Amino acid sequence: VVSDLAILARLEAEQARRLRENRLAHYRPYPRQADFHSLAAPERALIAANQVGKTWCAGAEVAMHLTGKYPEWWTGVRIDHAPTFWVAGVTGESTRDNPQRILLGRPGEWGTGSIPKHLLHHVQKAPHRVADAVDYVMVAHAKGGLSRAYFKAYDQGREKFQGETLDGGWCDEEPPEDVYTEFL
Repeated sequence: VVSDLAILARLEAEQARRLRENRLAHYRPYPRQADFHSLAAPERALIAANQVGKTWCAGAEVAMHLTGKYPEWWTGVRIDHAPTFWVAGVTGESTRDNPQRILLGRPGEWGTGSIPKHLLHHVQKAPHRVADAVDYVMVAHAKGGLSRAYFKAYDQGREKFQGETLDGGWCDEEPPEDVYTEFL
């Protein structure tokens, strides 16, 4: 006989797992984040103090575009196909520690970031860069197909940012001008 306490403990553990592996479903922006999301401009910047949710806001939006899963409150631009994104930071380490962590979770815990675990199709580790750095991810999109997000670092140089046709990009921290123009 299973006790009521054991059943309750299992239910609480399952609830915690679902929250941990589908953080996007529970994202609720505060007013400044909501304003950022609602802008239809092709270029936007969220400028604010440290540790107030800028990276989480950007990560939630990129996850929405990659998955095609937009919440009811969403008034921003929607991408109706499996998109290709670049996600970049200053160095390989800062890209791993910030936007990669926000999208995927910490190394060994893929699927605990803003991309729901059940939609994370493939994670390709970077072959020659920083430990635990990811080269790209493939994500199941609601309209079919697989979205892709490629992780880059500004310190790789402008040449690594040339030539791709993109649906969007996320610069976590201000990029050098030559990298910024390649994003555009």
